[in-house]
Amino acid sequence: MAPQPGKVYTLQQLVVYFLKLGTKGFGGPVALVGYMHKDLVEKKQWVSEQEYKEGLALAQLAPGPLAAQLAIYLGFVHYRVLGATLAGIAFILPSFLMVVGLGMIYKLYGGTHWIQAVFYGVGASVTGIIAISSYKLTQKTIGQFTWTSFRSKSLLWIIFGSAVVVTLLTRQEHLLLFVGAGILYMLIKAPLRSGDSSSLNSFVLLQLGFWQYETSILGKLALFFFKAGAFVFGSGLAIVPFLHSGVVLEQHWLTEQQFLDAVAIAMITPGPVVITVGFIGYLVAGFPGACVAAIATFLPCYLFTILPAPYFSRIAKNGSVRAFVDGITAAVVGALVAAVIIISRQCIIDIPVLLIALLTAGLLLSGRRIPEPYIILAAAFSGILIKSFL
Repeated sequence: MAPQPGKVYTLQQLVVYFLKLGTKGFGGPVALVGYMHKDLVEKKQWVSEQEYKEGLALAQLAPGPLAAQLAIYLGFVHYRVLGATLAGIAFILPSFLMVVGLGMIYKLYGGTHWIQAVFYGVGASVTGIIAISSYKLTQKTIGQFTWTSFRSKSLLWIIFGSAVVVTLLTRQEHLLLFVGAGILYMLIKAPLRSGDSSSLNSFVLLQLGFWQYETSILGKLALFFFKAGAFVFGSGLAIVPFLHSGVVLEQHWLTEQQFLDAVAIAMITPGPVVITVGFIGYLVAGFPGACVAAIATFLPCYLFTILPAPYFSRIAKNGSVRAFVDGITAAVVGALVAAVIIISRQCIIDIPVLLIALLTAGLLLSGRRIPEPYIILAAAFSGILIKSFL
């Protein structure tokens, strides 16, 4: 498709760009959205600063992994639904194919000594990465760990703490708790005015409509991952507590170690961290399971981008919607912190694992900006050395 008046790039050029970004884009959601701004706004000037800011605001406001949702929105800017669809597929496809390939290797060689040694070190490192990510995410979404923040945002901290306690006690996620937290915070901070309720009602019902449906294994995968995808706010790692609760504790599709390995696979591949769902789906039901898990997870992200995109300027100004999302986000981050504690209890089995996890956390907090894939590869090598000589 040739560029129309006012468009300085073709749809094909846009798709090729997101294919390259999905293939080479390491560093997690913050790095990926940074690449998009540098490439599309500053260098190529395909997207204006205002269009980029609106897309980033929507990605933060609505459920969905941040980087993938921004990619979909930027595809929508000039080429509407077709552009959004192709940009999203191009961004996700490379990492999806990588995790499926790694899933095949994992299934084939997962029981061998060298693979177990690799993931012995990698699992420890990922535990440290998730712990620091949850700490940073808490600071970003709720506030600093200071008395001033505790006083000024006391309700959000109460919601956060309640989610931590409930998740630790029950060892599972409660989606109604998240929705209830959003509604409570909205009612206290920014009650709906007459005329605002219809949009919010449809927003909630879209996420709650199919929770009790039962069918075959692929159907169960689809419903579970759609539910998980509908509650990922901001960081891809926010999906970890949902996946851990459902995949390991409720459905018993994976063991604790397999789940941690799945998260590690997502972190050493480029593209969105949420693509770990493809690896999980492959382990559960082969290639069809990988496809169903990935489509179901990213479908809410896609819908929550293209449906409000034409009206976003007005939606973004609605204080009630923002308060609703703030309340949900506080509860989700609390569940993530609890999930880190639960996973750590299961995975830190000896002193070497503890040391690798602590060293990883220390490196991430040091401010040296070492790419996470490098840390994980170093941990894999450490695992081989430890298992070989100790």
